[in-house]
Formats: sequence, structure tokens, C-alpha cells
Amino acid sequence: MAKTADIKEEIKIPDGVQITVEQKTVSVKGQKGSMSKLLSHPKIDLAVNGNIVQISCSQSPHRKEKALIGTYKAHIRNMIKGVTQGYECQMKTVFSHFPIKTSVDGNQLVIQNFLGERFARRADILENIKVEVKGEIIILTGIDKEKVGQTAANIERATKVKNRDIRVFQDGIYITKRG
Repeated sequence: MAKTADIKEEIKIPDGVQITVEQKTVSVKGQKGSMSKLLSHPKIDLAVNGNIVQISCSQSPHRKEKALIGTYKAHIRNMIKGVTQGYECQMKTVFSHFPIKTSVDGNQLVIQNFLGERFARRADILENIKVEVKGEIIILTGIDKEKVGQTAANIERATKVKNRDIRVFQDGIYITKRG
């Protein structure tokens, strides 16, 4: 059985972005803000050389390590895009039976009159995510792709229809555009 060669992946750091690696924690700073993420695996090494981030596997890599190198590369690219351009997700309030009213209250989105219910449903908004309600459109913006997506999922989950025929009751808040 032949030994496979070491795998190295490189990511070019764009102008205006600063990346540091300290004990498996990658920190990225840009014009929109800064964020850090723990990328830890005993066989995978991260290093910054000039304006290039190097991801390498020191020992003979197996399938899992090869996959993790690609995952780490995607995470770092998403962090770079987040601090330079940011992420945005648009959601739309859809109703046919009862008009839904949405508003932001601290770190929660309050959904009132969903399917005519008397109590308000609430969805958690994760930290550093900005939520704007413009009529039927809800816009989520932030620098962390995972937090923007999780906040959108929290909102969709809060308006899940239960104990009714979903072919008739299609009310809810749904993702219409990811940018």
C-alpha cells in the first residue's frame, strides 16, 4: 500500500483583511467587523505566511482528514466573505387566513396573530445579527453565515403549522432569498 503525499491547501488573503492563528483558533478582521472560530484537529495544521493561509496535514492523511481540510478551507473563506461583504437573508411573511404581525423585541422576533392564536410566538435572534421588519419582508444581516442561517431557521421553526392540514394552512415565514 502506497503512502499518500502530504496535502496542502492555500487561501489568499485579500487586501483589508487580517487573519491570525493562535492555538487552532482562527481570527479574521475586516471592514465589517471581526470574528473567530476554533478549528481543531490533531493532524491538521493552520499557518499564516504573508498573505496566504496554509492548511496542511502533517501525517499521512486519511479520508476524514482530506475532508476536514476542505471544510476548514470553506470556513475560512466564509469568514473572509463575512468580514468584507457580509451575509443577508430575506424572509417573507405569508398568510391567507389571519394577518401576521411581526416585530423585534430585544433578541427575539415576536410573531403575533399566527393562525389566529392569542399568544405570541417568539424566535431567538442570535448575537450580532441585525433584523429589520419592512411590512411582510424580514431582512437578516450579519457577518457570520452560520448565525444568519440559524436565525432564519429559528424564525421558520417558530411558525411551523401543527395540528392543521398544511395543504390548506400554508401560513408562515419562509426564506425567499439568500445573498
